[in-house]
Amino acid sequence: MTSLADFSAVDIDGKQRPLSEFAGSVVLIVNVASRCGFTPQYAGLEALYRAHCDAGFTILGFPCDQFRHQEPGDEAEIKRFCALHYDVTFPMFAKIEVNGDNAHPLYRWLKRERPGLLGTQSIKWNFTKFLVGRDGQPIRRYGPADKPGAIAPAVVAACAG
Repeated sequence: MTSLADFSAVDIDGKQRPLSEFAGSVVLIVNVASRCGFTPQYAGLEALYRAHCDAGFTILGFPCDQFRHQEPGDEAEIKRFCALHYDVTFPMFAKIEVNGDNAHPLYRWLKRERPGLLGTQSIKWNFTKFLVGRDGQPIRRYGPADKPGAIAPAVVAACAG
């Protein structure tokens, strides 16, 4: 069985990171963008992370520029933006694609395991979220309009379970 620990990704600083480093944690995986109507969710994501990180919860941010060119910067610009505007402290990764032939393998797996509305596998927009349990298996997929605060009860339950 495939799990989160089977993947790796390049982090925002250009280093390959095995996602097995998050084994045993509850993880929220989010495709993010700096120039999107949902960008203010960074504040809610950071608050959610800080509130529950001591319980074994983390967030992994994956910048993506596939939706109306809303993440045009390079990794250094993205990192600077997140630090300056939202004081992001959760792990951020290098820009990836979430749809199409070049979609990151992690996202191909997440979409297959937790399809969207009517079984669609494509990511419709920035700030789509996947909650992954301590066992490395996806629990639930959330749409871009689902605010981080609304996900808190599911995070608490996953951390407790």
